[in-house]
Amino acid sequence: MTTPVRRRGRTLRQRLLGYITSGISRLTAAWRILTTAQTALLATLARIRPGRTSGSGQRLRTAVNAFNTALAGFNRAAMAFAEAWSAQDLPVIYREGAWTLLENADRRTGLFSWTGRHQAAITGLSAQYYADLTSRIQETLRRARAFLRAAQDAARDPDATRLDTEALRRDHPLDTVVYANNARHPVEAWARASLTWQAVTTANTAAARTALDELGTEWVEIRDGADCGWRDHNDPDRADRTLRTVQDALAHPVAHPNCQRELLPRLDLIGRTDIRTGALL
Repeated sequence: MTTPVRRRGRTLRQRLLGYITSGISRLTAAWRILTTAQTALLATLARIRPGRTSGSGQRLRTAVNAFNTALAGFNRAAMAFAEAWSAQDLPVIYREGAWTLLENADRRTGLFSWTGRHQAAITGLSAQYYADLTSRIQETLRRARAFLRAAQDAARDPDATRLDTEALRRDHPLDTVVYANNARHPVEAWARASLTWQAVTTANTAAARTALDELGTEWVEIRDGADCGWRDHNDPDRADRTLRTVQDALAHPVAHPNCQRELLPRLDLIGRTDIRTGALL
């Protein structure tokens, strides 16, 4: 991956937007392989009668083979994205977060290098987010196989007069992801929230580490949405235009998906002991 062009005056979110947008496009393209295959299989099922009469068995086998081929294609594409995102994109995003903080401190990019602490930070983040993505991919594969079994069972039922393809799609919506609370969300909405969270967390972790390691300050100024809380969006402890320690910033680099949080270095506070974290500017 090429080194990004740096332009002074751009916010961190503007710098990250290209990586996030590209990641969403690649991830949803992988899912589209699966949803297109589901639509094709349901279209075939709609044209056959349940049971194995009148050539229905051969048409079903052909359709099932096509779906399994698409399933393998989805797995390859989605896993390739997860590997590239964690191994290539996230390290560049980490460096972008560090560069942005250094620019905000009017320092040159030569100050940043991949020290052991930076390497440890990005290694941990990349491993965590790779595991998150691959877990979601594996869950989707499980759901897709469950859909295929249900479709085959319905097609082979000799007592059925017709196949309810709409019920199959409704019960097995492969264009959604299922959250821990069993809520279903469109793939694109999930991808946007997930990748934005990962990108901003990575960049802000880099900024916090750089503020402490390269600039020697334990204090950062927070820029965020006016109504955004510190730990989560509804936290009454508001984040925008407050002072936080680097350790606080590392603990809460973002508050929620699509968070706008950015950290600014406060070199003027080096050595100060009369500041409390969360103080308003």
